[in-house]
Amino acid sequence: MSVILSGIRDELRGLVSSALNSAMDEGLLPQAEIPAFSIDIPQNTSFGDYAVNAAMVGARTFRKAPPVIAQIIVDKMSLAGTSFERVEIAAGFLNFFLTKNFWPSVVQEVLDKKEAYGRSDFGQGKKVLLEFVSANPTGPMHIGNARGGALGDCLASVMDFAGYTVSREFYVNDAGNQIEKFAVSLASRYMQIFCEGDYAFPEDGYQGEDIKVLAMEFADIHGDFYTKDFDLLKKDIVAYALPKNIAELEENLARYRIVYDKWFRESELYKTGEIKETIALLTEKGLTYEKDDALWYKATECGGEKDEVLVRANGNSTYFAADIAYHRNKFLRGFDLLINVWGADHHGHVSRMKGAMEAIGFDPAGLHIVLMQMVRLLQDGVPIRVSKRTGKSITLVTLLDEVPVDAARLLFNLRDPNMQFDFDLELAVKNSSENPVYYIQYAHARICSILRNLENDSLPSSTSEDLLLLTHPAEKELIRFMARFTDEIAAAAKEYDPSRVTRYVIELAGYFHKFYDSCRVKGVEPNLAAARLSLCEAVRITIANTLRILNVSAPDSM
Repeated sequence: MSVILSGIRDELRGLVSSALNSAMDEGLLPQAEIPAFSIDIPQNTSFGDYAVNAAMVGARTFRKAPPVIAQIIVDKMSLAGTSFERVEIAAGFLNFFLTKNFWPSVVQEVLDKKEAYGRSDFGQGKKVLLEFVSANPTGPMHIGNARGGALGDCLASVMDFAGYTVSREFYVNDAGNQIEKFAVSLASRYMQIFCEGDYAFPEDGYQGEDIKVLAMEFADIHGDFYTKDFDLLKKDIVAYALPKNIAELEENLARYRIVYDKWFRESELYKTGEIKETIALLTEKGLTYEKDDALWYKATECGGEKDEVLVRANGNSTYFAADIAYHRNKFLRGFDLLINVWGADHHGHVSRMKGAMEAIGFDPAGLHIVLMQMVRLLQDGVPIRVSKRTGKSITLVTLLDEVPVDAARLLFNLRDPNMQFDFDLELAVKNSSENPVYYIQYAHARICSILRNLENDSLPSSTSEDLLLLTHPAEKELIRFMARFTDEIAAAAKEYDPSRVTRYVIELAGYFHKFYDSCRVKGVEPNLAAARLSLCEAVRITIANTLRILNVSAPDSM
């Protein structure tokens, strides 16, 4: 937490609790356990900087009216030497007003910590493995992957800032049924190149143009050599195409500013025997049975809606069996918390996987799934699937050809993951305050311009006494909001919701613009100008730190 805000909240909780205990000791209130009370920042801060509802929630416990309890608390409380200059009672609420020293202390904390402002030890160094995107390597990444990538990457940064030790991971499905389908699709397109007439293409094959392109590349290299042996063709063409697709995934994600600590291949689970080990473990625990020549997992005994096949009648293990083995592998690597970002269509898989983890001896609370709702692309207010410019379906790559990376990353993090999201292509490229990306970056650039313009004014460095001059309502409102930054980061980590950070920085930019429109920096007496310049720099640092978490650029001019 912020040193200042967390200390003030703790201090305030202690003051109220101590007053209640004193009142009970003196018989002013009956002896009872102090009920949980909240400490909030009022919407209208003219009524106080903090509002405490201890008297309201204590009415039933102490059998007195809230205003009576509030007055008793005030009578038994001394604010001498605290962070508060006074307390007022309003309809049973206790409204506390901070001393004048609070405002400069926030600005100084930001200036002192610089790039570290916002960091905390909330996560206590716990090891987190964050798996996200994990797109099927048989084709290009879609818009859902674009949202999942921004969400997962920003969540990793949020958790790092909040004091966790975070690793990013991409799970490559390079084995199993989808790779067999990929091989058959590629091989069939290859055969169509050399066979006269139509060569039968599988109904469930991958229909994308990328399959045709890869098949043609392979044909250009090898000619018609493989037309006589379809099995050998499948083996060799997939060995050619799969590494190219995986390399392209990595390249495209890097363009999106996502770099993983590990690319974990499903095939490794087969090579190491971990899938067989995991299935054997479930069998030892009496959680499997045979039916129709297949091996089944008793998922219904472990929180699932229906039992699941682990090994098919042909002897091949299923994707679900590999997924259990993969999550077991994650836990065995010593991570305290596993976080997966999945599409909302995987909702039913959550309880199955948590149940499977518990079945093989791991705490299901150590696995958290962030479910992400679908995205609609809008142009002229109408949902679209195809780029007007290229005529192709819009993938991650075609999206980044049409909108800046900054816009894509920030806008995809504008809403709670569990909310459906409309991505407006026109808004993403608009240079106006309607575009949240432009609005935030303009605030940062505007501050940089202010700092440059006043470089030659020979202003003195602001002192703690100068910072006491920051008393204008717009200044205090800005400082108060800036002081929430560290708490917002911790809350975003706790709730697995990086969109909180995006919404915070948009609001912070708004408070800055309001301050700048109300308070002149240039042309006022030097000490006040120096103080306001320091405030501007503190806001710039906070905006820059937020944009760094979102991996969005912070321009110094626009």
